Amino acid sequence: MAYYDENKEFIDRLPDWTREFANKYGSNTANLYILHGNIRDYLPHQSIVGEFNFTRIQNYISEQIFGNQNIIVFYDRSSGVVFLTEEMAIEYQKIMSRLFPDVEDHSDFMSIKPEESFFYLEKYFLARIPRDKRERFRMVFIIDYAETIIPPGDLGRYSEEDRFCLVTLNRWAVNPLFTQGDISIILLTENLADISPRLVGSPATVKVSVPFPNEKVRKSFLNSKEKEGKLILDRGINTDQVAGITNGLNLMNLNRLIQENHETAKVLTLDYLRHKKKEIIENEATGLLEFIDTEYNLSNVSGHAFVKKRFKYAAKMIKKNHLDALPMGYLIAGPVGTGKSFMVSAFAGEIGIPMVKFRNFRSKWQGDTESNLERILNILKSMAPVAVMIDEADAFLGNRDQEGDSGTSNRVFAQIASFMGNTEYRGRIIWFLITCRPDLVPIDLKRQGRAEEHLALFYPESDEEREDLYNTLVEKNKLDIRDFPISELFKKFKHEYSGADLEALLVRAKMLANMNDRVYIRKDDMEEAMSDFIPAAYPHEIELQNLVAVVECTSKEMLPDRLRKKPRSELIREIQEIKTLLGEK
Repeated sequence: MAYYDENKEFIDRLPDWTREFANKYGSNTANLYILHGNIRDYLPHQSIVGEFNFTRIQNYISEQIFGNQNIIVFYDRSSGVVFLTEEMAIEYQKIMSRLFPDVEDHSDFMSIKPEESFFYLEKYFLARIPRDKRERFRMVFIIDYAETIIPPGDLGRYSEEDRFCLVTLNRWAVNPLFTQGDISIILLTENLADISPRLVGSPATVKVSVPFPNEKVRKSFLNSKEKEGKLILDRGINTDQVAGITNGLNLMNLNRLIQENHETAKVLTLDYLRHKKKEIIENEATGLLEFIDTEYNLSNVSGHAFVKKRFKYAAKMIKKNHLDALPMGYLIAGPVGTGKSFMVSAFAGEIGIPMVKFRNFRSKWQGDTESNLERILNILKSMAPVAVMIDEADAFLGNRDQEGDSGTSNRVFAQIASFMGNTEYRGRIIWFLITCRPDLVPIDLKRQGRAEEHLALFYPESDEEREDLYNTLVEKNKLDIRDFPISELFKKFKHEYSGADLEALLVRAKMLANMNDRVYIRKDDMEEAMSDFIPAAYPHEIELQNLVAVVECTSKEMLPDRLRKKPRSELIREIQEIKTLLGEK
């Protein structure tokens, strides 16, 4: 591409995605491009002196990439056909009037109906191709909100208009006259999943992802707002710190946050920024992600010494930025009530990075599930470093063999597995798959390169471990206990208590104390609660959860004594016997 070949210094200053687009455009082998991702944001253009100017994507493409040269046309369902300049529009009307003298209403040439506007624009583009092949003349057609033109779905359910648009764009993508005439079609959409897979998957279509702004771009934007007098920071903080903690926000959201504070004449504090960041990202995720707030760290976790040791080592590596030494993710197994979710949230509190939890992103509407997942994954990339908790992973993530939903579950599973295995995010996106049935988690997700480290939590084995867990729960729940030896009660009431069991017993004891007009718990409250306690009525399920956790462990050190020395063949035999007893395959 001559324009870029002659302006190497210019292209070197472009963002990575723009350079990717420029190189593919310069190869002169493609006509149809899809720009997706953070396209509703301000985009940075770096000047020769290193400063950034910020503009919207339509202006960025026309001004920064194509230099406002030759013919640039925009289209969306609301505005119809709009040319970059009035001169371009006048020329278009003249040529179309000559080509179609019988058309009385010239507004048809600028119609909001794609069947009309696409038909006339194609004739116009072909008519404007220079006869002299040595003449450089580029034409660019930018279609915004492309998902409203060629939505996903079964072809059999397409309207006539949808079929027309799909066929037209596919035809343009492979039309040699468009290639030779330097006619480029650029589709804009936030999510690729919102567009017909027939177009997205076409080998003739070039897809370019527009990322969220990195820390350097955010800092430059903040500096520009500070120069304008619109950014007033609290004493002791600077734009470096603000840029560092606002990962996950695009410039539009950052600008809105700054503007709100400026209008209320308030200074920006770090606590306020963290609060607003959480609020904005949850809104952007439209309820698909939930922030996990925690005031705890690993010192608040009782027992599980081996697992805590591993997590403390990982925290140390993160703080030293030795991300290449971290696993891509963790599989956390163990029977119900062992504190798996609490352990993971305590790890997040240990390292000080945000943790989010997947919420249900599946929809009954075709295409929505894939679109929701794409949005979630884009947000995770922009938030890195971030920890991601997926509870009940065996049921939540599904597998490659699910049927009955036109292949949606298979595609979703493949998309998650591919993203989890991307080593580019090692140490930056840390996955925690939590389950009491790790045997039901597909091998694709728990193999090396995805959830690499398999850890397991078990019920306390000794009275000393139970007493330590009890004391931790008392502190966690801020209970007022009038001194009495809990060890005596553990010897009196012999049960295999889980953490959830002990916490429930403490809540019952507190209720008994309140019923007697006391705010503190006495020995008789706790004794009454424990004497009334009935162990779980599903011992086979608990034993199965114990055994499959043992088989899944990647280290013997974390196993309970009674299970550590059992041969693997014996464990597998016992697992199969219990599954048969429970009616499982």
